[in-house]
Amino acid sequence: MTTRPYDAVLCDIDGVIRHWPAADALERAGGLRPGALAAAAFAPERLQPAVTGEISDAQWRTAVAADLADACGSRERALAAVRAWSDLVPVVDGEVVALLRAVRRTASVALVSNATTRLERDLERQGLTGLADHVVNTARIGVAKPDPRVYRIAAERLGVAIERCLFVDDTAANVTAARGLGMGALHYRRVDDLRRTLSPLLGDRVPQAPGH
Repeated sequence: MTTRPYDAVLCDIDGVIRHWPAADALERAGGLRPGALAAAAFAPERLQPAVTGEISDAQWRTAVAADLADACGSRERALAAVRAWSDLVPVVDGEVVALLRAVRRTASVALVSNATTRLERDLERQGLTGLADHVVNTARIGVAKPDPRVYRIAAERLGVAIERCLFVDDTAANVTAARGLGMGALHYRRVDDLRRTLSPLLGDRVPQAPGH
């Protein structure tokens, strides 16, 4: 009988593994107020079709530019602002990556993200394609977190029972949904919390933060 608390770790990507830079300079250059790009892109009625695969990533970004045309002063300036925003590269947290790589020695790992059809390309570009056993991109399955089907699909792909999964996400509603299904769950805020939660899976192989 296993003494491990979990057989699989389901981990969110953005806000846990990757962190996106601010777009303030791009917004100023485009004549936009701070936060305007995110407000337009992540408005539920605009984002939901993109993260459930109803529209492609390119269609989503074109629609965001159309929403910002008046604020930018022209469609061309809005398209330029969205192109510059799209070219931003997120910072990968090396400590989180090291923890997940170490976990794979004893447990399965899935990356579970509310993402657009661009996710796979971005993961490849940043060398993250081999980080997990499976990547569950909601744009490919037609439903997005916190829909329970996302969690069930991820667990099924790993071949692990729901109650043997640990779910990690920086969004409280997604964590609450996972707990409601019987998963262990961590509302991610700091890498130290993740290291502590994963330590039973790692034994003496817990990667240490720089300087420790």
